[in-house]
Amino acid sequence: QVQLEESVGGLVQPGGSLRLSCAASGITLDYHAKAWFRQAPGKEREGVSCINRSDGSTYYADSVKGRFTISRDNAKGTVYLQMNNLRPEDPAVYYCAADADLYCPDYGSLSPGDFSSWGQGTQVTVSS
Repeated sequence: QVQLEESVGGLVQPGGSLRLSCAASGITLDYHAKAWFRQAPGKEREGVSCINRSDGSTYYADSVKGRFTISRDNAKGTVYLQMNNLRPEDPAVYYCAADADLYCPDYGSLSPGDFSSWGQGTQVTVSS
């Protein structure tokens, strides 16, 4: 059974940093596209970042460019999201997502419906 499991989130002060990880299990070849989404209360799920296995190319939402960095370890089946300079608008439940066939876009937005596998989500809170 394929599973994606996120690390525990946490509480961070504004301007602080946090790294999330998401490990895949039950697969023989790591997914091609791995991404992070987030969803705040009352808002739609937003695609934050995405990374391709084939060439390591990445996508970032405008709201996180320059602050968040996505990376992956294909051998471990793990994707990471380094979040720096966290802002009051960043708190949400963060989800990792993956798809075997998808190619992350260069621009535009990520669609949740394009991803076949999801983690359970982890809460990130930003507060002083």
